[in-house]
Amino acid sequence: MTQMLFLNLPVRDLQAATKFYLAIGGTLNPQFSGDQASSIMFSESIGVMLLTHQHYSQFTARPIGDAKRESQMLIALTVDSKDAVNAVIEKGVAAGGRADPNPAQDLGFMFNRHIEDPDGNVWEFVWMNPAAMQ
Repeated sequence: MTQMLFLNLPVRDLQAATKFYLAIGGTLNPQFSGDQASSIMFSESIGVMLLTHQHYSQFTARPIGDAKRESQMLIALTVDSKDAVNAVIEKGVAAGGRADPNPAQDLGFMFNRHIEDPDGNVWEFVWMNPAAMQ
């Protein structure tokens, strides 16, 4: 069985969040999207479920934290080149994200930058030199 990863994120503004996640490379899965949620796929096995606060609250009794004030996790996705890292950050900023809430790192064999989504969740986009990993 192929494993899949779905991140479930509470969002304040579903349309704004959907626009951001589509801009940074996701595609909308209409089968699981509607007025309360958007299913955004980054690959066949990686998806993000954007859920309105009301809908998200149906799955947990815990209060929804404020990702703009507190770090809850860092989510990293790999891309094919340093240029692709920069391009996805630029697209995300144009769609309402904030670039570089954490410092960029260029270690030669690895390059990464971060972007904050409209709700404060931080994503890291990473390029790693495959030859250096062998």
